Amino acid sequence: MKRFERLEQIRRMDPFREASEIYRLTSAYEFPWDFTRALELALYRTYAVPAIGRLLAETAELTDRTQKRYDDTSLLLGAVIEHGFDSEQGRTAIRRINQMHGSYDISNDDMRYVLSTFVVMPRRWIDAYGWRRLSRHEIVASTVHYGTLGAHMGIKGVPESYEEFEACLDAYEEAHFGWDEDARRVSDATLDLMASWYPRPLAPLLRTSTLALLDDSLLRAFRYPTPSAATRTLVRRAVRARGRAVRLLPPRRVPHFARQNWEIKGYPNGFRIEDLGTRPTSGVRGCPARNIGSSAVE
Repeated sequence: MKRFERLEQIRRMDPFREASEIYRLTSAYEFPWDFTRALELALYRTYAVPAIGRLLAETAELTDRTQKRYDDTSLLLGAVIEHGFDSEQGRTAIRRINQMHGSYDISNDDMRYVLSTFVVMPRRWIDAYGWRRLSRHEIVASTVHYGTLGAHMGIKGVPESYEEFEACLDAYEEAHFGWDEDARRVSDATLDLMASWYPRPLAPLLRTSTLALLDDSLLRAFRYPTPSAATRTLVRRAVRARGRAVRLLPPRRVPHFARQNWEIKGYPNGFRIEDLGTRPTSGVRGCPARNIGSSAVE
């Protein structure tokens, strides 16, 4: 297989009817490492919305059980990508996602914003650091895939195009990014988790490198010091250099899904999708559970 042969295959497919299959080819064959990093960043930046970061701190899932929360989120989203919406595994994963979110008082606007990060951040990351840019077919397919996920989750007002998703994300962040002490604790715990995957002496370097990849709005929201221009340039050039090196490699012949990521540490003996995630019994701060579309996957 030639380096761009799979892209040619994708361009022959229908980005609406075959959206999830295109997304699977793009994320599991063309850019598995990049999608992992981009989706990590997508979830991370949602903490800068105080309502989201504060809720995550109150549940303690991302402060006391950070690795498990990381694993469960990756595996649940990954099951849908790997097996599809209509598979038993995909339906079970969506049901678990709905059960967890339905136990808390989460606004529809917050849910829609989080969904927007899944669409927008991979495109932005890959255009900046990937071995090639995403094609229009892949961008449309990603939009349709996550629009379908949003429908299964009962999210109202889901954008219908990439441009609408991007406008939703940018406007929401401009209006809602801000400082919150609890959200900062969630952010620090996540940075500590990422550093823990590598030898301890590298932790300061890894933290600095991660901060160098964040945009100014995120740094301001969490009140992190802005890395020097030299540090930012060095780190970003290094990630771009990785992309240029990958471009020279032969195309991947076997898929790489989220369950194969070495960063997932909590299930050395395997897992069952129905056992993933938390099982809260009520909302927080005395709020009633939110009724989201679990019936969509029954």
